[in-house]
Amino acid sequence: MATDRATELKVLRAEEFDGWWEHLVRAFGAGPASAEERELDRSLTDFERSLAVWEGSELVGTGGAFRFRMTVPGGAVLPTAGVTMVSVAATHRRRGVLTSMMRRQLDDVREWGEPLAALTASEPAIYGRFGYAAATFQLQAEIDTSRVTLDVPAGTDGVRVRYAAPAEVLAACEAVYARTVPLRPGMLARQPGWERVALLDPESERDGASALQCVVAERDGEVTGYARFRTRLGWSPSGHDGTVALEDLAAVDPVSDAALWQFLFGIDLMSKLTVRGRPVDDAWQYLVSDIRRCLTRVQDKGYVRLVDVGAALAARTYQTPVDVVLAVEDAFCPWNTGRWRLTGDPKGASCERTTDPAELALSVRELGAAYLGGVSLLSLARAGRVAELRPGALAEASTAFGSPVTPWLPHGF
Repeated sequence: MATDRATELKVLRAEEFDGWWEHLVRAFGAGPASAEERELDRSLTDFERSLAVWEGSELVGTGGAFRFRMTVPGGAVLPTAGVTMVSVAATHRRRGVLTSMMRRQLDDVREWGEPLAALTASEPAIYGRFGYAAATFQLQAEIDTSRVTLDVPAGTDGVRVRYAAPAEVLAACEAVYARTVPLRPGMLARQPGWERVALLDPESERDGASALQCVVAERDGEVTGYARFRTRLGWSPSGHDGTVALEDLAAVDPVSDAALWQFLFGIDLMSKLTVRGRPVDDAWQYLVSDIRRCLTRVQDKGYVRLVDVGAALAARTYQTPVDVVLAVEDAFCPWNTGRWRLTGDPKGASCERTTDPAELALSVRELGAAYLGGVSLLSLARAGRVAELRPGALAEASTAFGSPVTPWLPHGF
């Protein structure tokens, strides 16, 4: 029922966390969560960056922003607000609660000096009006390992793969992950405490599968890769029909990567490997004997918003030289609206306000989509989202904005 009672937006206090978290769980329709999950979420929550909307004594909205650092094209790691834990009570939809939180949050992010904001969207249609756009995508696959084989590169047999307790090799696995962060746009430098998320293993979320398992790849006594996974035993009239569910995999070189995939394809009693949340250009796709039997699917993952257009565009590098004037429209963060001259190349860039004539016109959403190099400006122009005002400017900028590897957000938040 509608009400005339006013809502009030406040910064979250530590003593309010339990109610705030329970509101979030209910809003996402989740079942009971473990005490371990609650405590981990509490430890990662930055209360000064978390918001609560109240109607009297009733909590009706939540939101937060982690302190992240995201790799951008060229390898720089940029301060990024990781927008998270956003919910509105079902009783208070379409009453401006979400808009008020987004307004406050983006003002805060600008004040904190973070040029980017990023999120993973439970409902993608919601965030476009606040300037966010899908900028990274993820690969899903269901591989019939009883019929698909791998042709691994020379040297793979020189990699040792061994089982290890996930917690015991956590530091070594995190060192591998850290080495991969500068190599791909969209990756997040792991902040303290976040390494614990990968080990969270409540039995209620295993869906009949095993506890979390881990193997590490080693070369010359050094850990060069790891895979975390679960197994689910199954039987059919013709025999074993088990499933391996990959949770996480990283490696520092091609042969370590191939050795881990070879292991996953060959686990006894398993005939299927399910893969989720992987880079769209993941190398295993070019090792398999039959890609059709891998049932691949691509889905959106990371949504990016430029909070400070000038700082964000100047922080990355560009594949080819570019000198273009962008007419940017940003209704929600009007400080970005105007003309910007972007000059850059593979070594660096600058982006300053200008009064020169515009050569491309687009909104901040299109900039967010193209920013990490995974969505081309040319494709956006074909969709009517980017206007070319100087002949040749579109092709020049689209090539420059690209990335030699597809951007990837490695985990949710």
